[in-house]
Amino acid sequence: MKSNNRYLGALLLSPLIIFLFLGGIYLKVACFILSIMGMYEFYKASKAKNIKTIPIIGYIACTSYYFFGLKVEFLAYIMVLMTFILLMIPVLNLKYNFIDMAVTLLGFLYVGVFFSFVSVVSYKTHGNYMVWLIFIASWLCDTTAYYAGRFFGKNKLCPKVSPKKTVEGSIGGLIGSTLACGIYGIIISKYVTSIPVYHYFIIGALCGVFCQFGDLVASSIKRFAGIKDYSKLIPGHGGIMDRFDSILFASVIVYFYITLVIAI
Repeated sequence: MKSNNRYLGALLLSPLIIFLFLGGIYLKVACFILSIMGMYEFYKASKAKNIKTIPIIGYIACTSYYFFGLKVEFLAYIMVLMTFILLMIPVLNLKYNFIDMAVTLLGFLYVGVFFSFVSVVSYKTHGNYMVWLIFIASWLCDTTAYYAGRFFGKNKLCPKVSPKKTVEGSIGGLIGSTLACGIYGIIISKYVTSIPVYHYFIIGALCGVFCQFGDLVASSIKRFAGIKDYSKLIPGHGGIMDRFDSILFASVIVYFYITLVIAI
């Protein structure tokens, strides 16, 4: 039954592939919706530990960021203004403290901004090809890590954060992500001739490492909050944050690599 639920959950997520093909405003709207839903789950998890976030401020910041075209330059203004406002709230209302305000800001950065990089990457030169690296790396890392851990896993990777993860599974995820992105690069190299193929292998390797950190970060937050899943929205997968935890980190890696290293 659990396996069937995972397949059902995967089927419910499949329309996202359509938005990846469509790109542009359609992908941007999809990312915005996922951002808001993911932020809701994050703030709800924080509430389980009696952290009094102010979600509406996070939602307004996220909406403003998307409304003004996901300009990374504009993001700095939003973050400073958001911090400025949040720091005054514990003075005006003593039921809040600076920890509550810091977690409110973190929800916007961790979920809203990280999700936005999917859309930002898609708007870059060759972005319609580059954006797929985020999902290929994440999906193949998760899949190969799962099966490598299942068949070969013996040594625990990070037992206090995620007891089921193994070193062997982690290595499998790294190899899977590296090879998948590299093969993808070879396939599209005749369309994107300005980017040497070795960059795709490097991106895959980096994502193979940090996608797993994304998974572990989500697990760490859930362990702290004392919850199993962020929500039950997706059968067999949990919530938005359960399913997209590694994609969030992959989006950051791909964005910064193609911006700072490849310079596109």
